[in-house]
Amino acid sequence: MATKPTLLLVHEPETACRARLEAQGIAAEHAFEISSYLAQSTDLEPEFPEIERECAALGLAFRPVELDMAADAMARADPRATLVWTLTDGIAYFRGGASPALARLHGLRMLGSDDALFALCQDKFRSGAVLRALGLPGPQAGLARDGRFLVDPPPSADGWFVKPNRLGAKIGIWKDSRCFSLDEALALSRRIFSAYRDDALVQAYVPGRNARASFLAVEPGAGAEALASVFVDSGGDFQTMGDSLALYGETGAAARAERRYAEPELSDVVATQPAASGAIRAMATRLSDALGLRDVFSLDLRIEDDGRPHLIEFEVCPGLPCFDFRDYCRRQWNMTLPQAMAQAAARRRGT
Repeated sequence: MATKPTLLLVHEPETACRARLEAQGIAAEHAFEISSYLAQSTDLEPEFPEIERECAALGLAFRPVELDMAADAMARADPRATLVWTLTDGIAYFRGGASPALARLHGLRMLGSDDALFALCQDKFRSGAVLRALGLPGPQAGLARDGRFLVDPPPSADGWFVKPNRLGAKIGIWKDSRCFSLDEALALSRRIFSAYRDDALVQAYVPGRNARASFLAVEPGAGAEALASVFVDSGGDFQTMGDSLALYGETGAAARAERRYAEPELSDVVATQPAASGAIRAMATRLSDALGLRDVFSLDLRIEDDGRPHLIEFEVCPGLPCFDFRDYCRRQWNMTLPQAMAQAAARRRGT
């Protein structure tokens, strides 16, 4: 009897990551902050039954697998029937980047980008260099380690923005992460190294508004026309760690229970900056053609008042259960997140 087509969803839980980081000597406070960026595992788990029903309606079995069990699950999987979707990435503090490599090792079909991109997108300094080499507009940056520059940052009349190099873009972002002198930047790099054991990216500060572009290939042949970009206004110039903790995962659930949860406001870029919207779609096409970005991804951007977009980073594992991606599924595809995930998996399975 043939094996039923199966979607294997690999995810890394917050609690498992936190325990591992603490065992490596990272302070509990910072292990908690780091693990919070796996919150989509926490937030999506209650919807596993609904995803299973939507997949079943399309002839797919649905099997969520924790990352620590993924190697065994893939070794036992039928290459003719299994599709692997990796929910979380990571090469240092998170380990999800191992999942697509394991899928390739076992000859399993994957939904998402090539495993090499899982590593590239997590190193902000290297990925920024690649993006600029492709001619994409992104801020130049230096690299600092514990108070000394490994690569000098560029001159910047508007100051610099300092953040960890290999963690999520918001981890370790404090209210003073925008600075106006290189001495301040080096001081921030020492704080980052002490807390997270990471190098610091020292980017030229880009004025403007935060925006995110989301993409999920629900229909066959979906391309950049299915990408949608929105301004994300959280009430400040940028989102801090505290802001993020209040939105997702374990702390987000507590905030909702205590009525402290407030989502940032979203507005379509195309409505007020149509040229910027077109430029962002052109960026996505360039990334798909040159790097092989496909199936599901997001772009984080800053858009200046005159409409010039700056690509800050790309993500191959966007936060699917986050408010902005749910909004994308609803607006672009007129679907709930579980419906869109099942449809995308069925589409990928059939290609």
